[in-house]
Amino acid sequence: MPENAPPVKKAAVAGYGARITYTESTQEAREKALDEIVALTGAVFVHPYNDYRVIAGQATAALELMEQVPGLTTIIAPVGGGGLLSGTALSVSALQPGTEVIGAEPEGADDAFRSLQAGKIIPLTNPRTIADGLRTSLGDLTFPIIYKHVGAILTASEEAIMEAMRLTWERMKLVIEPSAALPLAALMTKTGRVKGDKIGLIVSGGNADLDHPPWLKS
Repeated sequence: MPENAPPVKKAAVAGYGARITYTESTQEAREKALDEIVALTGAVFVHPYNDYRVIAGQATAALELMEQVPGLTTIIAPVGGGGLLSGTALSVSALQPGTEVIGAEPEGADDAFRSLQAGKIIPLTNPRTIADGLRTSLGDLTFPIIYKHVGAILTASEEAIMEAMRLTWERMKLVIEPSAALPLAALMTKTGRVKGDKIGLIVSGGNADLDHPPWLKS
């Protein structure tokens, strides 16, 4: 785990009995530590997003959403490494191709937005966002799917992320983490870009520090 992972995530992983190896927060440091652990233990590495099995598994979120709420005009999902968004795009393109898929990411970690514009992966460097689950670059498996099937990537400010997170806590009584708030944050700030009147948001992630919500850190 990165040294700067939120304390609530560290505590949860430790609570499940895991042995945690902390690393610097850079992708290079994480990959080096991973290689060392695999070599030492013989463990099998399953990539958190750049793996077709993971993409297929995460595609079921959009599948369930479309089954429960027919006729959606747009579906918005958060994007970090792209596993959830690419899986969402595959489900929608296969089963409901008339529905637009949009990704949402922080302004301070907007590599997916820039990559989609450039037509190639633009690696994420020095991400600055409270949405720690989205501080990673797209993968070589996820990006081609996103480039082909996702209509746009919308970004949201840190203030908008916190507002969306707090609104969800207060109105829906759902405890979500900052990364999960991105679809709502993007929708609230980029309403002119999202078409239709039946919009689905994939809200994924509840690793929130209940003692220190981000809107109190000023």
